[in-house]
Amino acid sequence: MGSIFGKLFQISTFGESHGAGIGVVIDGCPSQLPISAEEIQCELDRRRPGQSALSTPRKEGDRVEILSGVYQGQTTGTPITLLVRNTDHRPQAYDKLRDQFRPSHADFTYIAKYGFRNPEGGGRASARETVGRVAAGAIAKKLLAALCPEIEFSCYVESVAEIAMPPCETFFPQSEIERVPVRCPHAEIAEKMEARIKTARADGDSVGGTIRCKIRGVPAGLGEPVFDRLEADLAKAMLCIPATKGFEIGSGFAGTRLCGSEHNDAFEMREGKIRTATNRSGGVQGGISNGEEINFRIAFKPTPTIAKKQASVDASGTPCEVIGHGRHDPCVLPRAVPVVEAMAALVLADHLLRQRAQRVF
Repeated sequence: MGSIFGKLFQISTFGESHGAGIGVVIDGCPSQLPISAEEIQCELDRRRPGQSALSTPRKEGDRVEILSGVYQGQTTGTPITLLVRNTDHRPQAYDKLRDQFRPSHADFTYIAKYGFRNPEGGGRASARETVGRVAAGAIAKKLLAALCPEIEFSCYVESVAEIAMPPCETFFPQSEIERVPVRCPHAEIAEKMEARIKTARADGDSVGGTIRCKIRGVPAGLGEPVFDRLEADLAKAMLCIPATKGFEIGSGFAGTRLCGSEHNDAFEMREGKIRTATNRSGGVQGGISNGEEINFRIAFKPTPTIAKKQASVDASGTPCEVIGHGRHDPCVLPRAVPVVEAMAALVLADHLLRQRAQRVF
């Protein structure tokens, strides 16, 4: 059950990093939604490896195949199966690591859970699993565009290591975000981020950072009290992305330093609608969207596979030294941006369908 996400718009991903392929089954997508392989491919191209000097050199075209659920360019309402075949997999690169536990990887915890693991690239624990999420997210975005065309995403790298954008309220268009490989819309900061990532790679090391995601045009009323609160589902969606270590929405942890009189978002009438004068809630109140811009941030740790010797133990508990093998990003953030967007779209698509099922008027 751990590979299933969503309630009404539900996905189940499958495949391993160095297996035959990666894919996803989508259940609950309404029928007659126009969709093409080209539209899905456009999103996968944003995530695929080998895009620039900042990413892994693994060469995967990530060409999507639609195996079921789409007929003559429209969804049929039945399960949609999408497959991306691995073409540049090299499982033999992990032969030396079969009995060693790589620091900060899932090697030990998979053994603790299953008593057995696939050591080739981390198997299901590999970030390559997110191919299926991005493919499903492309269809979720298309559904959102059909049901609520006002919804827009602005998702970008806000910080890399110690280098960060200044606080900013701007809703950056995707074209501006995509113009540089690091996917940071601040030109000067983006240049420094790229240099920092390249330095880490040259040192055989890695760096982490944060991604900011803003979504506007979300109608008020999405979210389920008490346990399926919108921000709770967004948090789960983000924290199940590999390498994530933190999530905050609206004022987040900074809000703890304010008094209630400073933090509360006052209501007002604006352009004929009930709005809030400020948005410290991040677009969600009581677990339900209030019509304001949804604004959250995710923390990503440094890539754990590095080209430096690290102390560890093997399966028998014997001390050993581990050096990273395989081809990995020195910083996951630039390629994580479309993954964050995809997961946010999946949450919104699911909650939008749930809301439409709950209200007659």
